[in-house]
Order: sequence, then structure tokens, then C-alpha cells
Amino acid sequence: MELRLDPPSTFQGTVVPAGTSLVGWAAIVHALGLKAPVRRPSCVSDSHVRGSRRTDGNWRILDKRYAPGNRFEDHLGFALRHEPIDLLILKRAFESVPAPYLENFVKSAPTGTLTRRVWFFCERLTGKQLDIEDAPAVTAVEALDPKSYFTGKAILSRRHRVRDNLLGSGSYCPVIRRTEKLEKFVEAGLAQRAAETIGRTGARLVARAASFLLLADSRASFEIEGERPPRSRLERWGRAVLQAGKSKLSLDELGRLHSVLIEDTRFIRPGLRPDGVFLGERDHDGDPLPEFIGARPDDLDSLVAGLLAANERMRESGLDAVLQAAATAFGFVYVHPYQDGNGRVHRCLIHHVLAERGYTPPGMVFPVSSVMLTRIEDYGRILKNHSGPLMDFIEWRPTENRNVEVLNDTSDLYRYFDGTEAAEFLYTCVERTVDHDLPQEIDYLRRHDEAQRRIMETIEMPDRLAQDIIMFMRQNGGSIPKARREKELASLTDDEARRIEAVYRDVFAEEARKT
Repeated sequence: MELRLDPPSTFQGTVVPAGTSLVGWAAIVHALGLKAPVRRPSCVSDSHVRGSRRTDGNWRILDKRYAPGNRFEDHLGFALRHEPIDLLILKRAFESVPAPYLENFVKSAPTGTLTRRVWFFCERLTGKQLDIEDAPAVTAVEALDPKSYFTGKAILSRRHRVRDNLLGSGSYCPVIRRTEKLEKFVEAGLAQRAAETIGRTGARLVARAASFLLLADSRASFEIEGERPPRSRLERWGRAVLQAGKSKLSLDELGRLHSVLIEDTRFIRPGLRPDGVFLGERDHDGDPLPEFIGARPDDLDSLVAGLLAANERMRESGLDAVLQAAATAFGFVYVHPYQDGNGRVHRCLIHHVLAERGYTPPGMVFPVSSVMLTRIEDYGRILKNHSGPLMDFIEWRPTENRNVEVLNDTSDLYRYFDGTEAAEFLYTCVERTVDHDLPQEIDYLRRHDEAQRRIMETIEMPDRLAQDIIMFMRQNGGSIPKARREKELASLTDDEARRIEAVYRDVFAEEARKT
């Protein structure tokens, strides 16, 4: 099938580099008029390119010798060989190209590696079977190249002679590319480093550190949403987070987490939402100005079921735990299945996967939300990098109650996503907690206990008062605040105050130099 490839001056809102032609995914989307974003489009130059390829903004420009023919299968072959796989574009292309054409393409080379992969993806993504006999007994080929992607446990599709190593299924499937950054993270052994830190620490101190880190994570998770809940609500959510991983992730478990978060259901409906949801602002009349729109309510059952099945497949395949956590948690927040609380449940899912896989020490929570809060701009950018390009393909209208109603079929926009950037970000957060937050918290508690002991040896006083004095000095740069000296510490002599401050400076001197 010939593709009409009249060179456009712009493609999806960006100027096409001069002297080039669209190729691969961009060519297929343009020629077939597909409703899908091409996140890193490619084009072929009309001349030679030094080094064979270069970048121009978001464009990848290749030397003219890479130019394929003008047929659909030429550009599909180029995309599968030279570009990151895009399951959304693949599915929509297969739905647009007549089935007899695809059948003839596969029959033209029934044992070919490319044709079998195309055949496999077509039937797996669309759920429809082409009128083709099963492949002959030839050496099976991988659906995804394990050298380029993190893959699931391969299951042979005898019909296609393709080993299905996807992280999900045709109904829901994330993709994570093997980048140098992720390879280094996976090989770093962060879980082992955390276990070694815990192993060098007494059980009582570990328990206290775990309690402080849990509270910090819970508080940060609410602050990310712009909320400052009372201590009782923080502790209730913290207990739910601490239970993460103890039950299999299911729709019921998601509902339990959501019910812990949303205690007052007078204005927020529990369970999967029956209406639309958006993130963004409102105009002066209160009508929505969405930056992101969640999946249609009618699609939530199948999307959440697919997400849960993909999470289970990744777990059973032994995929790296942090990669699994990123794929599951970020996939969840893109679907946005609840009326409220999606962000906090999304971050709790990270803890669920890490705990279930034994990545975090028992009873310990890595405060990834705290790191996300300190890197809130990066966090927001990653979310927008994925969701922003989808908005051009979502048709919607405001409702009478100033919500949004999606008018077109958008389910596939949430079924397939590239989780590479999200995985890199999450691994950066985990690394920070393992190498900084956890040892720092344990170190602080050790110093705190030493300072408390020495202060109480200097002056006889209750434990609580010694702890308060340490807190006062920590908040005041190592000195007892004047206001405290004049009130609850008025009975201290000047000499005693100086001795207490000397103890503090001595115990926390190294920590002060680090900061």
C-alpha cells in the first residue's frame, strides 16, 4: 500500500526540518491520519548527514541512505528497526490498514522475522485474527529486543513463532527502554545497600528511623497535592502505606487504600469514578481549562484490570522492582480512576511494589514522596511530558456541573505508554533515599541519643525535657533560644546552659560541617 508522503511543512505543531522527508512512525501517522502523538519523530535528509544522524530540536534526522520505499510496510519496517516501539501507533495503524493487505504482506514472507513480528503485534493489539495459517516451525523471534528493552518472561506464541516478552498484554502494556542510566541503576544494588545500612544498625534505632521516614513520606505526599492534613489523618495514611505489599494488588486492595485516604464520602464518591476528571484551572465562569483529562469512566474497568494484570506479569517475570513500581504507579495516575486521591494512591503503589518484592527492608518505607517534593518541577515535567501530547487527541466538552465529558474513544491513549523517563526519575528518588535519607536519619538519631545521654549526665532532668532542649537548639543553630531560657528553662544557670550547648556542638559538629 503506497503512502501519500507529500512533505508537510509542519507535523503535530512542529516545523519539519528543511530538506527532509517524514519517515517511520511520523510518516505512518501523517499518511494515515492517525490520532496519536509521535513523541520523537524521525525524518530522512535529501542529502548526506555527517555521522549518519543528528538531532534538530525534537527531530532525529538520518542520512539519505536510510530512506525506505513509499509503502506502508517500508515505513513500518523502518520504525521497528530504528525507532523506539510505539504500541499506540501500531494498534491504530493496524486498525486503519485493510486486513487483506496485512495478510498478503505476512504471506509474502511467512518465515521472515519482520513479518512474523508485525503479524504478532497486529493480532495481539487488535484482538482480531488475520486469515493466515499458523507459522511454520522456524526459530522463534523475540517480540521486543531484550538488548533494547526491559522485558517480561518470554511466552512462545506458536501461531506466530514469536516469543511474547511484553510487560503487559494487548489490552494494557507499558514499555521501558534500556537506557545507560537505567542499566547503571539496576546494577547498583540499591536494595542491598539499604539492607547493609540496616544491618549495621540496632533494631530499636531502625524502628525509630522507620517511623520518622514514614511520617516524612506521608506528609510530603499530601504536600505535593497542596494539602496540610491534621496529624491524625497523616498517621492513618501512614499506617495504610506501611501495610503496602502485604496483600496482593487487586481492585479491592486499591479500593481499600482509597477508602483510607477518603474517609468523608459525602462529596467524593468511593470506588471507580462515574464521571470525567481533569487537572488544570478554571476560567472566570468556572468552566474547566484542562491540562490533563483522565480516561473515560466507561473504560476504567478494562484499563484497571489490564494494569493489574500487567503488574502481576511484571512481578512473575522478575522484572526489576523499581521498574515495575514505575510502570504500575505512573500507569495508574495516567488513567486517574478515582474522583480524588489519585496522586496519593499512585505514590502508595510505589511502596506496595517495593515492599511486595522485598526491595525495601521489612517495616521500612523509602520516603520517595519527600524526594519528589524537593524535585517537584521534575516530577511535574515527567507527568506533563506524557500526558500533554495526548490532549490534542482528546475531544471533550464542559458539562453542566463544570466537569469534562470526553466525546471520542480515548481508551488506547491510556493502554500503552513509554515508562522509561518515569522509571529513571523514580530510580533517582530511590537512590537518594538509600544513599542519603536513610543513613542520615539513622546518623541523626544516633547523635540525638548521644546528646540526650550527655545532657542528662550534665544535669539531672526528665527524658522529655532533654529531648525538647535538643529540638530547641537544632531549630536555633545550636544555641538555646533566649525566649526558652526565660520561660521553661529559666531555672538553668548560665554555666549549665553553656555546658549543654557545648555538648550539642560537640555531638553534632560533623553533621553541621556536612550541611
